[in-house]
Amino acid sequence: MLSLIVLLPFLSALLIALVYLGNTKANRYFFYTFIGVGTPLLITVLSFMVGAELLNGSDTLHHSLIKWIDVGELHIEVAFMADRLSVVMISFITFIGTLIHIYAAGYMKGDIAYGKFFSYFNLFMGSMLLLILADNPIMMFIGWELVGLSSYLLIGFYHTKSSNITAANKAFILNRVGDFGFIMGISLLFISLEGTGFTFDSIAANISQVEHEMLSLIGVLLFIGAMGKSAQIPLYVWLPDAMAGPTPVSALIHAATMVTAGVYMVARYSFLYVEIPNIGLFIASIGAASALFAAILASYQSDIKKILAYSTMSQLGYMFIAVGLGAYSSGVFHVFTHAFFKALLFMGAGAIIIALHHEQNIFKMGKLKERLPLVYITMFIATLAISGIPPFAGFFSKDAILVAAFASEHYVIWGIGSLTAMLTAFYMFRLLFTVFHAKSNDEKELAIIPGSMTKPLVVLALGSASVGFLGLNEAYGGTSWFNSFLALPDSQFHISHSIEYMIGGLNVTLGLMGMFIAYKMFAVEMREVKEDRLYKKLIINKFYIDEIYEFFTVKPLLFLSDFIVTVMDPKIFDGIINFNIWSYKKFAMIFAKLQNGKVRYYSLYILIGASAMSYYMIFKLGMM
Repeated sequence: MLSLIVLLPFLSALLIALVYLGNTKANRYFFYTFIGVGTPLLITVLSFMVGAELLNGSDTLHHSLIKWIDVGELHIEVAFMADRLSVVMISFITFIGTLIHIYAAGYMKGDIAYGKFFSYFNLFMGSMLLLILADNPIMMFIGWELVGLSSYLLIGFYHTKSSNITAANKAFILNRVGDFGFIMGISLLFISLEGTGFTFDSIAANISQVEHEMLSLIGVLLFIGAMGKSAQIPLYVWLPDAMAGPTPVSALIHAATMVTAGVYMVARYSFLYVEIPNIGLFIASIGAASALFAAILASYQSDIKKILAYSTMSQLGYMFIAVGLGAYSSGVFHVFTHAFFKALLFMGAGAIIIALHHEQNIFKMGKLKERLPLVYITMFIATLAISGIPPFAGFFSKDAILVAAFASEHYVIWGIGSLTAMLTAFYMFRLLFTVFHAKSNDEKELAIIPGSMTKPLVVLALGSASVGFLGLNEAYGGTSWFNSFLALPDSQFHISHSIEYMIGGLNVTLGLMGMFIAYKMFAVEMREVKEDRLYKKLIINKFYIDEIYEFFTVKPLLFLSDFIVTVMDPKIFDGIINFNIWSYKKFAMIFAKLQNGKVRYYSLYILIGASAMSYYMIFKLGMM
């Protein structure tokens, strides 16, 4: 069953690709939709069946497909593993992924490359499922790289526009930077374990054999990979540009696939990170900085998809705060709840974009509350959830992270997280009020939104309102079922219920403050931000980080490349080769004169040779 969950998306991607390439202009909407949407639906059922087995008390499930590498101490199988962590991940990835596929069938209908899109889309799903269900780090790395490849193909899907290709290249290259650290970490881990086995189970059993300093280095290198995939400082700049792809791609990347891979990886290696809490604190610090930084940037964006992109970066920061401080279950719980409301936000944004004929500037929208009531209600629920307003899902997962930060006595991280909570409510309600409430300067005629795009919004809205109760802790009358089911090696933090209520109340108060400020500023009039102050100019231009990267990395590399092409290659490398060629020619001319075909010259050469040999023998015999 595990093999089917991984292989079916790859097989469907291959089948769609072959049919599409057979005739790229043929209209096969039903076939592409049936295979493209039916496959995720089938693997969702299979994933729930695997989850049911574990809920009924089964141990970790393993399935080996083939033995792949057997060289010396390196024994790698194409094998899959389903434990409680991976079952939680594949359950919401497949379920939400299926809803996004259904949504995409309506969003992409009529596109000339509809078949190609679903081939790429299913490849993306298969890659993420391979990453999650991998039995060993090598198979995880293959899934990790395939996720990067899939995102590259989908971000640059509209390849006739050069800016889209630039965005795809940016995502691909920055992720390669992170992936270099990731593969170095895997390599050092393999060397350090000295042939004791390289499945996750065997690594966990033998991790104590690795020296602390080496373990710290491995932990940092693995996290560098997570920085790239999950868009954390400093490898985050690809994420807002990734909005160049179709909106269903954005929903899948941000809710159910690529960006959650880094958090999952840290949780998967939790047996390693519990040994190096200093590296965990570094991870939490990067998460806190990323959360606040992204929230500030989101507060001044005007592109609806880029606001949500920075929102994802910020929420990922919360997740890394949790896993960095050893609250692995709380981090994964926020991944789980975030998947519902972030998919809903992106899909709602896509519905608005379609209705407004691909307009993405929120200040060119306005007064859509009555015109798009279903989209408004569902996005309002998602906005409440991400803002941490109870009883919606985001409150319970975000509150658990902030409680962990406070209880672990990392007050700076807790303070940053709390401030970010207020900013989150501000920029999300800024979006909501501007798009749906503020007066519109130009009420365009709306395009029809197909039912396949609106029905998934309702399902996700229900999830955004309810799934938080799965992690309800004792302070709120629950049993922390989600954490208990995961059974990860969480650090134990002890805090009284009264303090927990105070932290929760503060979080809600800050969220309401952000909502109120956004209401006063944007609910009535359009207030597009202008670069009339230095700080506004800095934030609107994203602190010029892209320009700094270009100046200090891209331009030096281009200069070096140009120097190699114009100077080193023609004048040094080619110069050495050309000199050797000239030398060979000169020597050839000399030898050509010696080889002239005249017998008397050859007799002379023989005489000279014989004389030289005679002289040598006389010299050696000491007769001179």
